[in-house]
Amino acid sequence: MVGQLILGLSILVILHELGHFIAARAFGIKVEKFYLFFDAWGFSLFKFNYKGVEYGIGWLPLGGYVKIAGMIDESMDTEQLAGPPQPWEFRSKPAWQRLIVMMGGIIVNIILGIFIFWVLTVKYGETYIPNSSVKYGIVPGTIGKKMGLEAGDKIVAINGKPVVRFDDLMTSKVLLDHTVLSVERGAETINITVPATIINDLSDYGIEQFISRVPRTKFAVDSVVPRSNAQLAGLVKGDSITAVNGTKIVFYDELQTELKKNANKNVALDIKRGNEAKQLTVAVNKDGMLGFKDGSFGISAKFDFPEEKTISYGFFGSLPRGAEKAWGTFADNAKGIGKVFKGEAKFNKVVGGPVAIATMFGTHIDWVHFWSLVGFLSMVLAFTNLLPIPALDGGHAIFLIIEMIKGKPLSDKFLERAQIVGFVLLISLMVFVFGNDIVKQVLKK
Repeated sequence: MVGQLILGLSILVILHELGHFIAARAFGIKVEKFYLFFDAWGFSLFKFNYKGVEYGIGWLPLGGYVKIAGMIDESMDTEQLAGPPQPWEFRSKPAWQRLIVMMGGIIVNIILGIFIFWVLTVKYGETYIPNSSVKYGIVPGTIGKKMGLEAGDKIVAINGKPVVRFDDLMTSKVLLDHTVLSVERGAETINITVPATIINDLSDYGIEQFISRVPRTKFAVDSVVPRSNAQLAGLVKGDSITAVNGTKIVFYDELQTELKKNANKNVALDIKRGNEAKQLTVAVNKDGMLGFKDGSFGISAKFDFPEEKTISYGFFGSLPRGAEKAWGTFADNAKGIGKVFKGEAKFNKVVGGPVAIATMFGTHIDWVHFWSLVGFLSMVLAFTNLLPIPALDGGHAIFLIIEMIKGKPLSDKFLERAQIVGFVLLISLMVFVFGNDIVKQVLKK
């Protein structure tokens, strides 16, 4: 988990700073340092000089930076600004060139995000479950049930538009917009409104507690874990569990529900084995499973899942699809921040830091998941840096746009003070986000 976090963030930070570096050098601006992580108080883990630039790795893993001559930045090197402007300095260049330099990192992050989603689409296409093939409906979690959804409901439309892909039910189309779901329940169709504040519940419970990513399904025992409670009770491959303590079982989610109700108890399972009906007594562990005392579910099941469909777009056809995914991520972040300002989401619910990102990577390496997450985070980094906060690229860009409108630069004293305010604000935000991550993890446990 830590290794994937460091690798992913290193790729993003290096390429972001490379955007600033390339733009600066293109306009003849001197770059003094290029660092992955911060060399706070002058201490670095590794460094070397090449063609007048100091390259290195700092010890403080809060991002990275390029130190550009003649620019007021996080280094707060004001001595250099005391002398007359030099032609190779940032401050000597036209405002439009300086604006491009400041936007260089954001531009590279956007290009990277689009590129990653493009390549993944070229290689793997898009695999989804057609909503029309979902025979038995959905399995709602805690959040879905709170909204009024029930097991077996079939969601057929989002804001009046037919649902083509079952997977769309777990996307921002449903979760970040003011959404009305058209739901078939038995012989009737009802409308259920997704609460505008659902993002708070998603933060607390996780998206898996909205709707299960797999549709409702029937099942049969496919294999039994050796020495598990399931095997000790006599369950074998091919058994169909038809009841738990007399409660009829048809679908897998019904089995899970009944077993959790009877955690740390013995239950009677009615099973069908071929043409023979049997009843077995089995011990359910504390997690509502049939495995070892503190172990697994005890059985693996053969499911009656609907068939998935894969679309291949080809090399060039995948580019607009990849761009759409990347910009969708960018737009979703804007919507999330917008919900905070509207009072529909709590700030501590919509932000995540290194701990949250690490848990997103997971404990096992899956390169498709890894690169998908790096593409996602690249767009998040682009959006975050675009925010008009002093010390961020967006803050510098705002000041340069003001300069272009006024026809003269803002004073160095003002820029220095703005940089200090922005830096203090960012450090405070980092401390809050990191602490918020820890609190979330503790509460989950």
